[in-house]
Amino acid sequence: MSNEHFADVNGQHLFYSVHGAGKPLILLHGGIDPDSFGSNLAELAKGRQVIAVHLQAHGRTPDTDRPLRSETMGDDIAALIGHLNLGKADVMGYSLGSSVALQTAIRHPDVVDRLVLVSAAMRQDGFYPEVVTAFKQLEANAATLGPGVKASPLGQTYPNVDWTNLFRKVGDLTKRPFDWSADVAKLQARTLLVFADADAIRPEHMVEFWKALGGGQRDAGIDGSLRPANELAIFPNTTHYTLPVEPMLPELVGRFLGSALKAVG
Repeated sequence: MSNEHFADVNGQHLFYSVHGAGKPLILLHGGIDPDSFGSNLAELAKGRQVIAVHLQAHGRTPDTDRPLRSETMGDDIAALIGHLNLGKADVMGYSLGSSVALQTAIRHPDVVDRLVLVSAAMRQDGFYPEVVTAFKQLEANAATLGPGVKASPLGQTYPNVDWTNLFRKVGDLTKRPFDWSADVAKLQARTLLVFADADAIRPEHMVEFWKALGGGQRDAGIDGSLRPANELAIFPNTTHYTLPVEPMLPELVGRFLGSALKAVG
């Protein structure tokens, strides 16, 4: 049986592939590249059923006339969880996918069990100023960037993607200021934040995000009983671009998600 499927939700023809068996984990890629987790997808699927989604206009999910927004793509993920009758699923996203995962949990707390946010920001200024500048120029540079990717191995893997259009739409999304800190403070899902030590996100923002989730308030005590419910990890010798394929990532994520299985069983 093929592990490749489409779900028609919210007017989107959403592609997803299913890997492994166990408690479902929805996996959401970063911007432009639907395969941003590389071989870590297979590693994650060793202990879970991983449902890897191609977000709107990415990979095998065609674009529609709807703009790219983290909120509406989050609605798509919640609709997919409903479509698959999963009840609650764990959701993990990287970069653009982390924004979508976060919005899924904010807007649809009833469908998200545990949340893993890899290189996420809760405000636009969480990124370094030069990254925000690059975001603001992405739309204007789409006509140059698109043909370059079209000729690349990624472009050959996904020949039906209009890369210039994708860069334009991602640029339209990333240039917009946002501030989700008030929503983050009310998150119900147990959350793991994962960053690189040389990330596109400022370390001050990593700590601010962690504190918004109730972390970093006090010592956990000798017995650890005062430690927060949510978790923070910063990988050494890693960047924003190497983080999703970091070999230690699946082990760390498995440990965070696995404790949920033990608690149920």
